[in-house]
Amino acid sequence: MDIVDLNHGSGFIYGRAPAPPPIGERIDALVDGALMAERAVMPARDYLGASRIGEPCARRLCYELMHVPVDDGADFSGRMLRIFEAGHRFEEMTIRWLRLAGFDLRTHNRDREQFGFSVAGGRLRGHIDGVIVGGPDVGIEYPALFEHKALKASSWQDVVKRGVKASKPIYWAQVQVYMAYLAVENTLFVALDKDTQALRYELVSFDPPAAQALSDKAVAVIRAAAVGELLPRISDDASFFICAFCPYRIRCHALAPGGNA
Repeated sequence: MDIVDLNHGSGFIYGRAPAPPPIGERIDALVDGALMAERAVMPARDYLGASRIGEPCARRLCYELMHVPVDDGADFSGRMLRIFEAGHRFEEMTIRWLRLAGFDLRTHNRDREQFGFSVAGGRLRGHIDGVIVGGPDVGIEYPALFEHKALKASSWQDVVKRGVKASKPIYWAQVQVYMAYLAVENTLFVALDKDTQALRYELVSFDPPAAQALSDKAVAVIRAAAVGELLPRISDDASFFICAFCPYRIRCHALAPGGNA
């Protein structure tokens, strides 16, 4: 007769193999594994994207452009890939809502290609979420670029409190570069709270000096990466908050695999 261990509800039966993981864990593992496998076969970007120029560490941008592998365990998880895809779905919803409200929001040209720009021999590129060429009289000077981000509640609330430039400087830099190369003076930045579907609208004006500085930074990164050079990192302290969350932290600071000096 089997002996059942009822301690802590383990359900372990002596002489039998442990129960398999719950069905949810097993399905999650399959879904996440499939998403990560799908990502692994996608062609790597051979250019610096406008969405990355606002990254504060130029060395990290060099690593990315040179396709240097991230530290072990630092690649995007299946859960993160699900979050990214959900962001695109939220964007589609917001676009539909704005169109229903009377905004002439266009996301693709006549050839069904996403609007964008390409300079420096294709080494610097950007693809915008859309452009609003007309609509209701709500204080927007048309045309205006459209940029959408779906955020968790705390992040969305910070954007509401401080504005996109202070709260999300990488996003602000992104739209500055878009406006510079697409010759548009304004961007309607829309942030969606993924928990409540509340929308935050902010008009971002073109800042020529900032856009020029970002463009110069992009050129420096592209030139360095082309010859295999690394630009200075943002800090020599591996515990600095930007370094602490960088997927190249161990490599960049020559740390032991456990993350210690």
